[in-house]
Amino acid sequence: MQIELRRIHAPVLALAACALLAGMWAGLVRLGWGWSALRPTLPISHGPLMVSGFFGTLILLERAVALRRWWAYLGAACNGLGGLLLLAGFPGLAGPLLLTLGSLAMVGILGYILRRDSSLHSWTMAAGATCWLIGSLIWLGGAAVYTIVLWWMGFLVLTIAGERLELSRVLRPSRRVRLLFLSAAGLLLAGLCLQALSTPLGVRVAGLGLLALAAWLAIFDVARRTARMQGLPRFIAACLLSGYAWMAVSGLAALLFGPQVAGPRYDVMLHAVFLGFVFSLVFGHAPIIFPAVLGLPINYRPLLYAPLILLHASLALRLASGLAGFSAGRLAGGLFNALAILWFAGLMIVSARQGKRASPA
Repeated sequence: MQIELRRIHAPVLALAACALLAGMWAGLVRLGWGWSALRPTLPISHGPLMVSGFFGTLILLERAVALRRWWAYLGAACNGLGGLLLLAGFPGLAGPLLLTLGSLAMVGILGYILRRDSSLHSWTMAAGATCWLIGSLIWLGGAAVYTIVLWWMGFLVLTIAGERLELSRVLRPSRRVRLLFLSAAGLLLAGLCLQALSTPLGVRVAGLGLLALAAWLAIFDVARRTARMQGLPRFIAACLLSGYAWMAVSGLAALLFGPQVAGPRYDVMLHAVFLGFVFSLVFGHAPIIFPAVLGLPINYRPLLYAPLILLHASLALRLASGLAGFSAGRLAGGLFNALAILWFAGLMIVSARQGKRASPA
């Protein structure tokens, strides 16, 4: 049964990759690159494709591999198919509905985990899954993405924060440290909920929560210790610590700017998290997660630092140029954001192919 389930990994990863490629293309068109949008509605699908179609499918697959339950794989496949229908412009609500069902599957998976492990990190990831479901339901109801994007941000931030809290157990955090984490996560959740009463207040409280979580992770995450090591542990720590800095930037922007609909300030609030924080974490975790998913070894190489540096440099160029009104710099920064992600993905593919050749038949 385990061997049969493993056959699902590659097709689901391919669906996530399609969502990533289409989402990046749509993002560059939205940014101002005058390329064909392939279909008129593709640019407005940028957020759902990246958050739900790519990240959602990837995290669902990771959970399914860990649980080894067929129904968890069904959620990942359903979500991946929803992303494919969305990028293809399939008429009606089929794509959004499947993506929403994917978020529901995530809540179910975390509920299953909580029955066996009701620790703080599991509750944090469950809260993140619930944020994804709430945002998806509101989006399915016809709301514009900018009105619910903070819910999706909460999904990714709390999922990653919960995973890092779990890994930090080796440091035996004290009760005070865990309470600080709970307070920071609670502040973010409170801000998301407060949007229903006052959007400006909710966004700023959520921004304060992002700042608090970034500070907690920067101080108490195990990455501070692994940064002193060599090889892969140091690379992962570099990804993590730089990502936490970008999350703090997003929180500060939300605190200062308040609600935004579009434009450079909106770009800072969103992409400091989605690009600077989340993709940094993807870069750091990929050499560990992909071998578990693909069953192939991926060897660390110092060249992995190159796309990471390009990602951060181009993001800084993009956001600073946007705030300064320098459109050419913003466009160039966005393009190099995409190239950094493709470069890193290419390195992972090459390493996986080498691992396949090196593995015994």
